[in-house]
Amino acid sequence: MKTSATRAVQCSAVVLAAGLVLSACGSSGGGDDAAQKNPSFKGRGPIKYVAGKDAGGSVQKVLDKWNKAHPKEKVTFVELPTDADAQRQQMIQNAQTKSDAYTVLSLDVVWTSEFAAHQWIDRLPADKFPLQKMMKPVVETGKYRGGQYSIPHASDGGLLYYRKDLLKKAGIDKAPSTWAEMKADCKKVEKLPEAKGASCYAGQHQKYEGLTVNFSEAVNSAGGDVLDAKGKPNVDTPEAKKGLDFLADSVKDKTIPKEATTYQEEQGRQAFQGGKLIFMRNWPYVHSLASKKDGSSKVAGKFDVAPLPGLKGPGTSSLGGHNVALSSFAKNKATAIDFMKFFTSEEKARFALEEASLAPPYESLYDDKALEKQFPYLPTLKKSILHAKPRPRVVNYGDASSAMQREAYAAMTGTKSSAEALKDLQKALQKPTAQQ
Repeated sequence: MKTSATRAVQCSAVVLAAGLVLSACGSSGGGDDAAQKNPSFKGRGPIKYVAGKDAGGSVQKVLDKWNKAHPKEKVTFVELPTDADAQRQQMIQNAQTKSDAYTVLSLDVVWTSEFAAHQWIDRLPADKFPLQKMMKPVVETGKYRGGQYSIPHASDGGLLYYRKDLLKKAGIDKAPSTWAEMKADCKKVEKLPEAKGASCYAGQHQKYEGLTVNFSEAVNSAGGDVLDAKGKPNVDTPEAKKGLDFLADSVKDKTIPKEATTYQEEQGRQAFQGGKLIFMRNWPYVHSLASKKDGSSKVAGKFDVAPLPGLKGPGTSSLGGHNVALSSFAKNKATAIDFMKFFTSEEKARFALEEASLAPPYESLYDDKALEKQFPYLPTLKKSILHAKPRPRVVNYGDASSAMQREAYAAMTGTKSSAEALKDLQKALQKPTAQQ
């Protein structure tokens, strides 16, 4: 049997050889392999569900339904900040103190490897969940070293939101499929009196996790990859430069307004809903909010969605979404497993779609004609998810993501050229981390 010390030495060797800690490596973060592979799911009673801010307003309604049926096993919603980096940091701090304050965690799909490697979350009994009914790329996000450590409850694919009313008035009959087409469309639309004060395009460009997503999408959509097939950094390439050039040049030529370098998801949504953007990259949850006819959205009935544009054709989304995982240090794990089954059910996924436009992990819901009539963007979203690429699935994800944010932001704000930023990012991604 290999000891934790032996595994740590082996993983350090991989780090030095490949630069990044791949998801094939374990960690000496607490407990032994036997305990992690065969955790004990015992104990019943109150638990806590921990997630980021519920912008769509559906989570508490789901919890209320559970709590009504399980008065002695109530679930309390611990709502963390909107910022994904802040969510991750609070969950890590809780795990590092081995606190039982958190029970079921809503993890960004790319955090599974990191949390599993450090043994902050339990390996789950996969046969208790209907994973075979879910889309395979989505299920894969919950795996680590052959085990299922998190269960999808909402997937996500990036979409291009666009003002179909303005494009039509400018004589444009379809959404752009390339970055060049999008810029050309903006020049036509911006001449319209109705577009006065509107900027061309924005995504999530603040220096946080959203920029990691947008940078990865730009690189992938130009034919590049952040990591190569062997898991080694691959950003000092012509393809990656074309992707980062799109973001940096778009700020320079004002395709992306300067204020968009402060945008997270919600700021972008509010700008689009307020009529300040012609095109926007965002997630499906925005659709229901931008469609509201209560006066909160100036673009209700005036927009549509399309695949993200790319360099030479339709672009590639980063695979988004959230999975539920079970804290290794939690109490009442029997209740937690039952709640996780309830929370990740197809019925709940349908409700989250209808209530908050959350992308379901179940493929059957995308093929439901009644739902497609209600949400005509479902075929586009399904294609986005099935063809999406995951962000780097690495154990030291926080360090890798911070490096991508830092260098992409430097290029977009003009403190470095794209070439300089990518050379520095290549070096940063090759460095072993203190985590080992």
